[in-house]
Amino acid sequence: MNGSPRLAKVFVELADTLVDEFDTVDFLQMLVDRCVELLGVDAAGLMLADQRGNLQLMASTVERSRLLQLFELQAEEGPCLECFSTGRPVVNVDLAEARDRWPRFTPAALEAGFGGTHAVPMRLRRQVIGALNLFTDRQAALDEDAVAVAQAMADVATIGLLHERTLSEQGLLSEQLQGALTSRVLIEQAKGLLAARVDISVAEAFTRMRTHARGNGVTLTAVATALVDGSLDARVLVTA
Repeated sequence: MNGSPRLAKVFVELADTLVDEFDTVDFLQMLVDRCVELLGVDAAGLMLADQRGNLQLMASTVERSRLLQLFELQAEEGPCLECFSTGRPVVNVDLAEARDRWPRFTPAALEAGFGGTHAVPMRLRRQVIGALNLFTDRQAALDEDAVAVAQAMADVATIGLLHERTLSEQGLLSEQLQGALTSRVLIEQAKGLLAARVDISVAEAFTRMRTHARGNGVTLTAVATALVDGSLDARVLVTA
């Protein structure tokens, strides 16, 4: 794990986003990116529960972890689902020894090139709204400090999503999380559209969308909407 000065700056960066109408999807993407940077893991992803209580993938750092986590949802087993259902961290799992624990997920994770996995819940008090998943190419244990940092980052994200609303406001919470999930679907659609139109990878398309959003002071969702409805020319994002 990186030193305390960088850690402090990351938490300031996370806290700085906790304002009205912050870009939820971009915020969650920043969170998983910083997890890779700070914790020395090779990939990270984040899932949120929808209005029915089913987990949906919201952010991922690399394509192979994105595909693996989609498979995890399909297989209905794995670290994120276990963490979400129990509300407790799942840490330092050696995937070479996890076949009995997750018979479908484990072979897929090994095939994707991962050797270890961890997950921490996104929770505020007793309310669990999702889980943060971490992957390493080789089995590598996280020490107590690293686990504490991962949990703290997940907690900050949860507070950001709740916008300091009380847990008794269940309608507002469900509405906000559903809005974030809807935005994610739109962004995935826009990524594919941009990649196809200008012949770049999906990962590069997402990077260009985020850059355009930040450079023009608009949300990532707004950029995705404009791409999908045709009001933003895809070529603008390539030539900028």
